[in-house]
Amino acid sequence: MLRLDDISYSVAGRPLIEHASATIPTGHKVGLVGRNGTGKTTLFRLIRGELALETGEITLPSRARIGGVAQEVPGNEVSLLDTVLSADTERAALLAEHSDDPHRIAEIQTRLADIDAWGAEARASAILRGLGFTADEMHMPCAAFSGGWRMRVALAAVLFAAPDLLLLDEPTNYLDLEGALWLESYLARYPHTVIIVSHDRGLLNRAVGAILHLEDRKLTLYQGNYDAFAETRAARLLAQEAEAKKQDARRAHLQSYVDRFRYKADKAKQAQSRLKALAKMTPITPPQEAALRAFSFPTPEELSPPILRVENGVVGYDDKPVLSHLDLRIDQDDRIALLGRNGEGKSTLSKLLSGRLGLMQGRVTRAAKLRVGYFAQHQVDELHVDETPLDHIRRLRPDEPPAKLRARLGGFGIGAEQAETLVGQLSGGQKARLSLMLATLDAPHLLILDEPTNHLDIESREALVEALTAYTGAVVLVSHDMHLLSLVADRLWLVSDGRVTRYDGDLESYREMLLAPERPAKTEKPKAKPKRPSRDAILALRAEVRKCEERVDKLNEMRDKLATKLAAPELYDNPAEAAVWQKKYAEVMDGLDRAEGLWMGALEKLETAES
Repeated sequence: MLRLDDISYSVAGRPLIEHASATIPTGHKVGLVGRNGTGKTTLFRLIRGELALETGEITLPSRARIGGVAQEVPGNEVSLLDTVLSADTERAALLAEHSDDPHRIAEIQTRLADIDAWGAEARASAILRGLGFTADEMHMPCAAFSGGWRMRVALAAVLFAAPDLLLLDEPTNYLDLEGALWLESYLARYPHTVIIVSHDRGLLNRAVGAILHLEDRKLTLYQGNYDAFAETRAARLLAQEAEAKKQDARRAHLQSYVDRFRYKADKAKQAQSRLKALAKMTPITPPQEAALRAFSFPTPEELSPPILRVENGVVGYDDKPVLSHLDLRIDQDDRIALLGRNGEGKSTLSKLLSGRLGLMQGRVTRAAKLRVGYFAQHQVDELHVDETPLDHIRRLRPDEPPAKLRARLGGFGIGAEQAETLVGQLSGGQKARLSLMLATLDAPHLLILDEPTNHLDIESREALVEALTAYTGAVVLVSHDMHLLSLVADRLWLVSDGRVTRYDGDLESYREMLLAPERPAKTEKPKAKPKRPSRDAILALRAEVRKCEERVDKLNEMRDKLATKLAAPELYDNPAEAAVWQKKYAEVMDGLDRAEGLWMGALEKLETAES
């Protein structure tokens, strides 16, 4: 069990965490959320003992091992597989130990068997494969890979070491969609305690069972996934805001009386009593939610379809094809997500569509006035760190007045202060916003986005979804953010085996396909057509559907009552009681999810029987 008891910590005299407490039971998977700058990474450093607390105590079971990805592995000549294997220091030490004592030799062999040392290579290989490395790449030296890929190796190493408390800070930022989905599944099965800082809503919904919220220098633990947390907290904030408005009205009424009568002899006593009442009122601060930092994409003029067409195309590098037999069409209202494992050619296709790479064979036809905007994660790192955002946009729009340039930056959430701050001093999210603004400056008809959300918080990701939904140009997306893809994309292209084909399933079926264990293909004899069920069987199925529907209705009613209970601000005067009701709410939501699944299953059985 991890216990945070009355902890406080300040940076340069500014309190980040103040008398905060939380308890995380052993084996729980918890998402740590909060606005940027609230101290989530600092909390990790406090748990690891890298920083000294000002007040309070952090306790863990004795001899508990804490692990996390601090930095990328060095670019040395050690292979990826050996780098991951060396993370299990006990196994490495036992294998390296030499002894002539038969008893010690027996102890070593027994311990090696206990920790499954002989299956370690298979486990390490499975983790590396899940994170996108091929069998050949596992035996290559770390020096052969870029920093982003070495971060994956560092993640693989800490997962292999299996610490008792695993601390992960934005682990999907250097993963593609396939790697992120694998990580979700792996963490859900991880046998020890996990705390994840993430802005990836899909990860927080599928891999964790509780949310630890850091806000106003306090910690609050909510049971359930991110969606359950968001719903519970929204109800609480709504009630808090309503109560703040009521108190403001009462204050205004009392103050009005005081202002009118405090200097009148016959009313002075009553006025003084109201002044005392005003002084005793504990202020209720309305919730200061992060404003939805909107993106304002310029609107392109409409072009005749198609805006881009590729026929019998072959594209690659140095006369080596990467993708062949390309037959693609993009219209201005398309929203396309590119799926496929890393290295299959998604970036190559993006470069072809953006005009940064030409065809080796075939024909590409573009609309005469087509403008293409291209955002790739590496472009954030290519900004001029010794220039301001105003300098960047002024270079591209030298004739525009400063007020208009500032308005353009403001449309992407870069305020007046940040506009004149050196890029090197901006946060990752502010740099990403600047790069997005530069990519869309010319109102492109086709916008290609390669991992646009890596440095954006949840509110900014939601704002990006709204902007892309309203955008009147075509969008091609490469992202590990399933939530973003599911809300924006209406067409899926699968890049695999040197081809680009339409994927007819949805994102959930793609996720299931990726996570399904590989099975050898079986040749099965065609099954005989089942006989139509009897009337009694159909009546029984209908009764089961009604029963399931009634169960769902009852659980919905319970959920509504609990939501009303959780919306009462006085409940949170007693954190222990609030935690009990939050747990009940999470249990009802879990039961509702299962009940809805049973209901849908019963409906499908009935439809099959009646067809």
